[in-house]
Amino acid sequence: MPSEPLILAFDTSAAHCAAALLRGDRIVASCVEPMSRGQAERLMPLLEEVLSSEQCSWRDLSAIGVGIGPGNFTGIRISVSAARGLALGLGIPAIGVSGFDALAVLDSDALPAIRAPRDQVYVSRPDMEPALIQLDQAKSLGTLMFNDNPSAQVCAIARVAAKRRLTKAEAPAPLYIRPADAAPSKDQPPMLLDG
Repeated sequence: MPSEPLILAFDTSAAHCAAALLRGDRIVASCVEPMSRGQAERLMPLLEEVLSSEQCSWRDLSAIGVGIGPGNFTGIRISVSAARGLALGLGIPAIGVSGFDALAVLDSDALPAIRAPRDQVYVSRPDMEPALIQLDQAKSLGTLMFNDNPSAQVCAIARVAAKRRLTKAEAPAPLYIRPADAAPSKDQPPMLLDG
């Protein structure tokens, strides 16, 4: 009897570091750590802990599921680059799952809505491109399903990745809906000394 597929999913698109392990159709381990910074340093140790909690190794994995956003630019880049590197090194597929697709698994009747700064939300409907709009405007579109439960969201990422695992997919890429808004540093550049 073939062993059940083992999917490791993770997400750092918001103020958390989240991971889930799906064996067949059951979530067998999950962990969420709230954090506004430090996901890059914490992600790999967290994934190791989730795997070891089920006596699994990296070589046991059938695929990787990764949250591709929308959300925090740096957090998305952390997860996507980790997923692509792991997939390449392990020779398994990495499947990118948008926050919208994950939320749709949790509630297919509501409009997926991902919180953003300044009282805005990212929304996506079948009849429109994903957009960043004001929360009041989003509420006028119908019942909203928010990404307020990172544990449920990372488990949904694992389930979506499991369904997509056998299809030919491109390497995951970040889902950016708005341009980066990082401002240049206000620090004075260092003085160069001629010597």
